[in-house]
Amino acid sequence: MQIGIGLPATIPGVTGAEILEWARRADSGPFSSLGIIDRLVYPNYEPLITLAAAAGVTQRIRLMSTILVAPLRNAGILAKQAASLDALSGGRLTLGLGVGGREDDFRAAPAGYKNRGRRFEQQLEWLRRIWSGQAPVEGVGPVGPQPGRTGGPEVLIGGYTPAAIQRLGRWGDGYISGGGGDPARVRQLYSIAEESWQANRRPGRPRFVGAIYCAVGQDVADQAAAYIRDYYSFAGQMAENMARSVPTSPEVIQERILAFAETGMDELILWPCVPGQEQLDRFADLVNGVAGQI
Repeated sequence: MQIGIGLPATIPGVTGAEILEWARRADSGPFSSLGIIDRLVYPNYEPLITLAAAAGVTQRIRLMSTILVAPLRNAGILAKQAASLDALSGGRLTLGLGVGGREDDFRAAPAGYKNRGRRFEQQLEWLRRIWSGQAPVEGVGPVGPQPGRTGGPEVLIGGYTPAAIQRLGRWGDGYISGGGGDPARVRQLYSIAEESWQANRRPGRPRFVGAIYCAVGQDVADQAAAYIRDYYSFAGQMAENMARSVPTSPEVIQERILAFAETGMDELILWPCVPGQEQLDRFADLVNGVAGQI
């Protein structure tokens, strides 16, 4: 199992310079990907723009949205943005996509909330069509540029319901779970993805990517909990439960990593809850510590 690291681009107060330095140093570390999550009504950095900036200061590490809320965006423009980022980065983009669940994000876009699932499926069809060089609609030319990866960036479908996950069989290359959760439950969700994949007679197997929130060091527990409470303030008691369960001990985080590895997961993204280069160094140390066990 590979291990990626999230960018601290969602943590309030983080500067652009800090994000880019994090990306540079992650590129030379043991991490497989740089992840980023998406919100509109929050002081975070826009995911695709941030990944484009990260692409300019990195050479090796993959760039991954974990996930991007697709229905907030216009399908044609999203296709062009993703293709451009993939081409500029040398085919390093993995596009994790989902429908989103924050109604205020859709009101601010503005975009329809109640029909977002249907629009998401239409978007997935358009993305594939545009990336393959076809015209999106009759009477217009193709939308470029050509992505760095033939057929377009790798697409991971996120979601927690069977209806959401089953989109994978038609349009995705893999499944991505949300932050944390019980490894056994996450494996059950992936089983739904595998069933959809097989039902659509897709060759091979879908990619399996997960994520956990964490911070390293007992001195950062309160700061990490405060961030989770703020980011998930709309979720009430769930936010408080998540805040209390953020692992900060290197040993506990390593145990979580090993537990997810046992599910057959291909890649796990560690989402940081505290910024700072010292945190990145601590993450690198604990990843190196389990490298021979996953």
